[in-house]
Amino acid sequence: MSKIEIKNIYKIFGNYPDQILPMVKEGANKELVMEETGHTVGLDNVSISIKEGEIFVCMGLSGSGKSTLIRHINRLIDPTAGQVTVDGVDVLSLDDKEILDFRKKTMSMVFQRFGLFPHKTIIENVAYGLEIQKVPEDQRKEIAQGQIDSVGLQGFEHQYPAQLSGGMQQRVGLARALATDPQILLMDEAFSALDPLIRSDMQKQLIELQSKLKKTIVFITHDLDESLKLGDHIGILNGGRLVQVGRPEDIIMNPADDYVKAFVKDVNRTKVLRAQTIMTKKDQFDATNINPSTIYKIDENTMIEEIIPKVLKERCTMNVVDKSGNTKGYITSDELSEALTKH
Repeated sequence: MSKIEIKNIYKIFGNYPDQILPMVKEGANKELVMEETGHTVGLDNVSISIKEGEIFVCMGLSGSGKSTLIRHINRLIDPTAGQVTVDGVDVLSLDDKEILDFRKKTMSMVFQRFGLFPHKTIIENVAYGLEIQKVPEDQRKEIAQGQIDSVGLQGFEHQYPAQLSGGMQQRVGLARALATDPQILLMDEAFSALDPLIRSDMQKQLIELQSKLKKTIVFITHDLDESLKLGDHIGILNGGRLVQVGRPEDIIMNPADDYVKAFVKDVNRTKVLRAQTIMTKKDQFDATNINPSTIYKIDENTMIEEIIPKVLKERCTMNVVDKSGNTKGYITSDELSEALTKH
């Protein structure tokens, strides 16, 4: 089921966006519009469907439109044209009171620079959204403590943000976003300001939390490795236009254009591709000349890096099976070599 539907969104920044819109619809790109009109194209006919319970990563270089896009979901920005729906509700039709209630109850946002209140303790920061919702004090403290525990900050409840490292502050920001139990998490470059090791730790933390909570998460980043690690699906923006949407494997194996190819050319495919992505399907595989003693079963979701030694060095064949043990296909050294060298 789709949780969020973004349909044919255009966003043009400037004094006369409605007058410029036909020019953009006729195909003028961001550079031409800026040169001839002084207006900035933020988004150009972007349509995305985000499923309930998935992490959808939107990525691109600076100025690609990714942060503009995420702000349409909670209507911090209104589009020049297009439609945004959440659970079938037309977000653009909500009045001021309705949009405030919608933001309070349906979604939370995690920012790059934490956005913590320096004069409030950690537990007060985490409980802030519940305070706005007028949840009784005892109840909100209990909920906030639970979220503090979930992000590994036990014992820091009564510290202040300035007493915590950057990574710890971002954990507080995540705990605060989760405290109101939102259906949707909007994460705008949430880990970009962190050191690499801390950033990797936060990525792992988010994956672990998501495995339990199953939130719908829209995650913005400019980092391809982060996209591939976190995303169930990835949307790539360039100059306000959506150039490709797909699973991490799809992006790696079949880049849509030269822009995407440039992004993925240095990716370590063995850490991204799964057995099911490169296997030859059962009904297309001839096992006649394969020695049965060199066939090993592996789960279809096994990462390629785990099977390289046996397949390439020992010249073994992998029998790819689903959770029930049914054969889905096979991987030989030829399939593996082709997958590692394609493009």
